[in-house]
Amino acid sequence: MEKNVKISMLNQIYGKLLTQKQYEILDDYYNQDLSLSEIAENNQITRQAVRDILQKAEKKLNEYEQKLKLMKKEAEQEKKIQKILNQITKQKEKSNPETKKILETIEKNLKDLE
Repeated sequence: MEKNVKISMLNQIYGKLLTQKQYEILDDYYNQDLSLSEIAENNQITRQAVRDILQKAEKKLNEYEQKLKLMKKEAEQEKKIQKILNQITKQKEKSNPETKKILETIEKNLKDLE
């Protein structure tokens, strides 16, 4: 997984455990695609201070994931849901109308979990 995507996802999961400043700077950098200079100017701090905040926040996010594994568990759950959805699709093709309707309801509920 690309680092930017990973950090963005970790920030979404664990971001509220960071300081407000760390959360905002990570969001600006990874989600709003602002440069270090733009973030520094917006927050009236140096570019180096922005880099330091990013590094510390990234380290914390990775530590949280290493201990709690929420992103890993979420990815595993999504794989399981997708596997079930694939099985439902196959089963719907050879089912009678009543069973097909039940499978469609189950399918909808699973998709709502994603």
